[in-house]
Amino acid sequence: MHDQTLLQLIEEDLPYAGQLLELLRDESLALQSRDMELLETILAQKQSLIVLLEQNGRRRSHLLMQLGLSADRDGLQALARQSHLGDALLARGDALSQLLAQCQAINAQVGQGIVRQQVATANQIRILTGAEPPSLYNSRGSTARMATYRALSQA
Repeated sequence: MHDQTLLQLIEEDLPYAGQLLELLRDESLALQSRDMELLETILAQKQSLIVLLEQNGRRRSHLLMQLGLSADRDGLQALARQSHLGDALLARGDALSQLLAQCQAINAQVGQGIVRQQVATANQIRILTGAEPPSLYNSRGSTARMATYRALSQA
């Protein structure tokens, strides 16, 4: 009975993980185009999918632990050896793991993109306020110096 419930939970999570993967790809494109409205929509959808995935993940872990198995692939393999649904459990479990690994990889790329944009924005603000003079050349060929610090509203 636990094997059937576990397979059902995995089957439920496969479309959620696929949707999350698509949202992460969309998020990457929205970040590049700086579409804040789309990013807000994606974030809300992402959060609801993550909650569903976490809930089902906890339920799967709980089921495996109730059977005295570890809450990882080894536990799933042990259950698969004892179940007539073993092949389906492993196949669907591996498919879910692959989707979630792809989600993690894209999420890491999105995170790196966010950090790069934050650094670029911080540099632009420092230049605009005069805290960091840009390396510009004047008519004599020497680097131009900015005289004083400026408030961002005066830049």
